[in-house]
Amino acid sequence: MDAAQQESTAKARELQSQWYGEPLGTLFRRLIDDLGLNQARLATVLGLSAPMLSQLMSGQRAKIGNPAVVQRVQALQELAAEVARGEVSAADATQRMEEVRRSAGGSVLNSQAQTASSGTASQTPVKRVVREIQALLRSVSDAADILDASSALASTHPELAEFLRVYGAGRTADAVKHYESHQS
Repeated sequence: MDAAQQESTAKARELQSQWYGEPLGTLFRRLIDDLGLNQARLATVLGLSAPMLSQLMSGQRAKIGNPAVVQRVQALQELAAEVARGEVSAADATQRMEEVRRSAGGSVLNSQAQTASSGTASQTPVKRVVREIQALLRSVSDAADILDASSALASTHPELAEFLRVYGAGRTADAVKHYESHQS
């Protein structure tokens, strides 16, 4: 690998850390280890081609372009945490991964409309709402640009600036706390 390729890879990994909290190679390897997958199976569950997954892991590509794939990554991170805490068995994890694979990453609004039309009034979990907001913001712009926009708005529209910063560039746990603190 020449110096230009090394620089490009380092930049991609830096951007991945801003957008996803860590380089995707690190994140995906942890999912592979925690969920007992191989790279091909992870690609299938996420809805990516094996070459695309490899490019993301190696830093040849920086961004996951499809918001539904980002949501699947988030769902697998949550599942891996549940497995690590002993809350989900290996068999249940396999079943849940298949559900994640089949999911289209549908929007919360569609879920609520389906719930309303079926007559069951169940509330959408806060984390799912937060992840929808995050996926939408991150599909429009990268974290650095969102932080720039937040800084530009901070003096005149501090609440909007905070929203952009927390949901567009922050961690899901922080966004959930923000969301819950702003519910009446």
